[in-house]
Amino acid sequence: MELIYVLDILGTFAFAISGALVASDKKFDLFGVLIIAFVTAVGGGMLRDVLINAHPINWIGDLNYLYTIFVAVIFTFLFKSKIAHLSKTMFLFDTIGISVFTLLGLEKGLSYDLHPIIALLMGMISAVFGGVLRDVLTNKIPLIFEKEIYASACLAGGIVYLTLNQFHVSNNIIFIISALVVVLIRVIAVRFHLQLPKIKDDLFTKN
Repeated sequence: MELIYVLDILGTFAFAISGALVASDKKFDLFGVLIIAFVTAVGGGMLRDVLINAHPINWIGDLNYLYTIFVAVIFTFLFKSKIAHLSKTMFLFDTIGISVFTLLGLEKGLSYDLHPIIALLMGMISAVFGGVLRDVLTNKIPLIFEKEIYASACLAGGIVYLTLNQFHVSNNIIFIISALVVVLIRVIAVRFHLQLPKIKDDLFTKN
């Protein structure tokens, strides 16, 4: 699980940078940037742990998460002019991050003997709700409420994980395959501008 932990830290780093960039663009002061970076990086996992009554809460039990966030904020301030233009790179890190956080959240839910469906939702919350909190606090429409396939990619990866888990496949193999499913769905959806169908306004219009 050492590799997964490293990916978790890298995902935290990438999410913290994305939060810091958004806050910086909104002209927040240093404290505001730190708060938004923190919420983006660990907000989803923190909400998950509160919902399932897991103690200690993720970042409280491991200070490496806080150190990672601080380093990410400093990194953003030092190299903002360069990383702000690396949208494709940040997209890739973000996608890897949500894939890892989805499966870590799902696994944690299962370890607390939650029903697989509830554990699947906990995985999705771990992956996307940090971004939701970031966008709400910075007065933006959360990405999961817009056209991009985001949360549904997490759910698809989680379903693959639960399905393969029934066949007693090696946990590392299950994790890798499921994470790749999330990544591929996100990459394909963005590359070909795929999106979930929208409810038309006239559907609710009375004749």
